Amino acid sequence: MSLIVQKFGGTSVGSVDRIRNVARRVAETRLKGHDVIVVVSAMSGETDRLLKLGKELSPRAESREMDVLVATGETVTSALLAIALNQMGVPARSLQAHQAKILTDDVHTKARIKSIDGSKISEALGAGKVVVVPGFQGVDAHGNVTTLGRGGSDTSAV
Repeated sequence: MSLIVQKFGGTSVGSVDRIRNVARRVAETRLKGHDVIVVVSAMSGETDRLLKLGKELSPRAESREMDVLVATGETVTSALLAIALNQMGVPARSLQAHQAKILTDDVHTKARIKSIDGSKISEALGAGKVVVVPGFQGVDAHGNVTTLGRGGSDTSAV
């Protein structure tokens, strides 16, 4: 079995119907006998909506708190896709950045990935599950949520 990494951006996962379509595409890949890791972005417009909320409360909000806030967009999408896959009979597990052990530096809003410990991902794949990971985020050495900046989900997939 080969490992396939699929990345889906915000427009692709922009609604429940689109998430179902993505789930079907992922299921097709899995049914061909491949192990699958899926990296997802937040639903279309969600990151901007979250940024706006934070800035409405404080135009100078701490970047650490903004990272925690905007990372929730990808977290929601990863859980929704795992739910859709499981509903279709395709075993799936969403892993958040700290669970997938995506370690970054501590530069909030523009962090860089330093390392990824793939043990939890490998464990889930070994159990026959599709692994769904939120793009755009990681954690620093102190366990703080960090984001990789715009386009960070693409970086996560690579």
